[in-house]
Amino acid sequence: MRDGDALENNPEVTRSALEAIHSQVFGWALSRCFYDQAVAEDLMQTAYVELLSGKARFDNKSSLKTFVFGVVQNLARSRYRRRASRLRLVKQYHATTPVETAELEEPTSDSALWQLVQALPSRQRDIVELVFCRDFTVAEASAVMGVTTGTGRVHYDRAKKALRKQIEQDDTGNEL
Repeated sequence: MRDGDALENNPEVTRSALEAIHSQVFGWALSRCFYDQAVAEDLMQTAYVELLSGKARFDNKSSLKTFVFGVVQNLARSRYRRRASRLRLVKQYHATTPVETAELEEPTSDSALWQLVQALPSRQRDIVELVFCRDFTVAEASAVMGVTTGTGRVHYDRAKKALRKQIEQDDTGNEL
């Protein structure tokens, strides 16, 4: 570790290590907020503030990459949990003010395979993205998702089987 490279409130984390994984973490943040770049930037900024302030403390129980992905995942869950609660309240009391739901919609993609992945249940979709797009092991992806490794393996296996079934049923001749 270089002198002055460690964070003051999180001595196990170095600035250079965060810089090395920044683009991967930003890609994960984008996928957590339905590819809205402004929201992803906010998530990243909040994650870095938590790391710099020591509110999110890295203790070497996992890799730094897994830890930071988990911080972003938890921040995104918290953000959308609050938004969903407000939306339910608005619908319940028939508020006359319009509610923007565009951020809650799924992103569109040109890739037929990616569309099949997006159609999977959320945990299966998350583990497929973490393993295939973000180069995590199933155990690391499970840690990011906040589930046990066994549960992660089950979601991973079910996702692969569902994708295989969908691909086999695709008799339209579309290239994936």
